[in-house]
Amino acid sequence: MRKSISLLLAAVVVIFALVGCGSGSNQEEGNPSNVPKEINVLAAASLTDALNEVKTAFEKKHNGISVTYSFGSSGKLAGQIEQGAPADVFLSASKKDMDRLQEKNAIQKDSRADFARNELVLIVPKSSPLQVGTFEDIKPELLKNIAVGEPESVPAGRYTKETLEKFGMWEKVQDKLVLGKDVRQVLTYVESGNADAGVVYASDAKTSQKVKVLATAKPEWHNPIVYPGAVTTDSKHPEEARQFLAYLKSEEGQKILRKYGFK
Repeated sequence: MRKSISLLLAAVVVIFALVGCGSGSNQEEGNPSNVPKEINVLAAASLTDALNEVKTAFEKKHNGISVTYSFGSSGKLAGQIEQGAPADVFLSASKKDMDRLQEKNAIQKDSRADFARNELVLIVPKSSPLQVGTFEDIKPELLKNIAVGEPESVPAGRYTKETLEKFGMWEKVQDKLVLGKDVRQVLTYVESGNADAGVVYASDAKTSQKVKVLATAKPEWHNPIVYPGAVTTDSKHPEEARQFLAYLKSEEGQKILRKYGFK
């Protein structure tokens, strides 16, 4: 009799243990709020350093949101979004690429906002003896090569082309061009000495200890260098994506951007 009671009690304990485990598991499954919502941000390469600091600051203030970046040229990133690549936010280095997505209803129009500006600069390796006071003074014959972004897909490349065309110089440097897939690659070419000179954004030059700025392009020489951001139409987390954009435009976000040379 005692043996039967002991067995019965043991069975009851096992059943309660199993029920307890099951209910704990269900609670975890039914409580996804513990898992941060991940927003995918596709951003122009020139924003790399600034956005890495923005990520740290933003996630500190928004415990339930994590940010993942994909950096590249604005043109190629826009193409990826058009083709259905997962993205919640697009941060472009040109209005043209954002306009392209807006025309195709690939972004939420009411979320679109400009959050930064930049300048175009001519750079050379730190040890270069080359001296140029302005873009107008560039002498192609003194350069073996010059690195620029691919004009078709890299906004910095388009702005460079517009600037050099202003002085009839674009055609003269065609056989000297070293094309970069994005502005950061252009910077790397100059840093490594694989290019005598290059044209990048002021913010890119500010991040490097290996280059020096020789000249800054006047704003009227090219289209305005404006950075628009927007939430994509297919965003899985539109509310969180809007919070990220709002942070970029906040005083705290703007302070970080200014620290890295943006205006």
